[in-house]
Amino acid sequence: MTQTQSAPQPATWSPPAQQPGTPAVQPPASQTASRRNAIARWFDGTPGRMRAILILAAVMSVVFGLCAAQGFRQSDGALKRAEENAAQLVRIQEIHTNLVSANADATNAFLVGGLEPPAQRQHFVDSMASAAGLIAEAATAQPADQEALGALNKTLLTYQGLIEQARANNRQGLPIGSQYLRDANAVLQNDSLPLVQALVQANEDRTADEFGAVSDGTIWVLVSGVLTLLVFGLTLRWLARRTHRYINVPIAAGALLVLVTVIVGSVALSSAAGDASDTEADAYADTLAMSRARIAAYDARSNESLTLIARGSGDAFDKAYQAAAGRVEEQLSKLSGTAADGIRTDWDAYRTVHAEVRKRDTAGQWDSAVDLAIGTSKDPTNSVKTFQAFDQGSADELTNTSAAVTSNLSDSRNGLPPIGWLGLPIGIAAALLVAWGMSQRLEEYR
Repeated sequence: MTQTQSAPQPATWSPPAQQPGTPAVQPPASQTASRRNAIARWFDGTPGRMRAILILAAVMSVVFGLCAAQGFRQSDGALKRAEENAAQLVRIQEIHTNLVSANADATNAFLVGGLEPPAQRQHFVDSMASAAGLIAEAATAQPADQEALGALNKTLLTYQGLIEQARANNRQGLPIGSQYLRDANAVLQNDSLPLVQALVQANEDRTADEFGAVSDGTIWVLVSGVLTLLVFGLTLRWLARRTHRYINVPIAAGALLVLVTVIVGSVALSSAAGDASDTEADAYADTLAMSRARIAAYDARSNESLTLIARGSGDAFDKAYQAAAGRVEEQLSKLSGTAADGIRTDWDAYRTVHAEVRKRDTAGQWDSAVDLAIGTSKDPTNSVKTFQAFDQGSADELTNTSAAVTSNLSDSRNGLPPIGWLGLPIGIAAALLVAWGMSQRLEEYR
């Protein structure tokens, strides 16, 4: 019989024999499972729960420190921005005042004929120069206003050109000068002042927003503080039940540190918010009212002169005067303090003279009305003198109220404790106290 040869068997691989003393190599899945088991054992039982509570309390302590720091930075920043925006608002309103003041000088001087009084001409030049300087200053202080301020500058170049044309023709006795003056006034009223009013509104809104944001810092401190104290309280209660010790001194000290920070921080921030609110209601409100009153007063003064320049056909200017005068009285009624009484008295004196100007003009005594309006009459009081008294008194009061706004807001900022930069160290200190206190209990399980 023929012997059948068997087919060759395929070679098989077997892992090399592990040398004695060599650690077994675990596949990745086994390593992951081992880590999970180690973590589970670390948090297992009472010691594990202590470690979990320690981590929670320490994290909350650090979060509290960050929130406290953020709250103080929030309030401090809001106070600073409110101060800056209020200062910008005063600049814009001063630009407005200078423009209507210059226009009042130009229209009133036009009534003189020929060369206007040198002092009045100089006041016009100074007002326009001051407006230009303030525009540059305001553009630097608030980048958001730069575009509108640039457009305002262009309209003022047109306005000044028309005023110079009006002056040149008026010196020569040419009637067309009055048309140039009306055109200049139209440019100011229709092109320049709407831009200024938009800037005023924008800065009023910014300032109001920052005044409102001052109190937001208190929320950061209170909410984070209450949550942290709640965690500390639950930690102390749990430890007392588990270990039968009524108090853990380090953890209690950490809770006390958080509590003191919450109390001091909340009181300081609430006080700053209250001071800011008082400033907004008093000095800031007076500043707004005084600025608006001065702007409306110069507008009224311009329309008084334009009514006379129109010589019998100035009803529209007279109505504009009445509207502006009404705004003056409305704003003056909002002022507080004894200084406001003197300003109202000066304004009433000017309005009395104005009534006499209108009476003479209506009676056909145009020359006499002009003399009373430009200050060349023999009357002991005239429109120029009475208006100058109002102008000086209101300017002094505006300086005082705007300085009070800056001073009050600055004092509120300076009165804040340094928790803005101490907040995180306070949180870390509380976390370390928790770790210290919990480590004392963990030692008992080793």
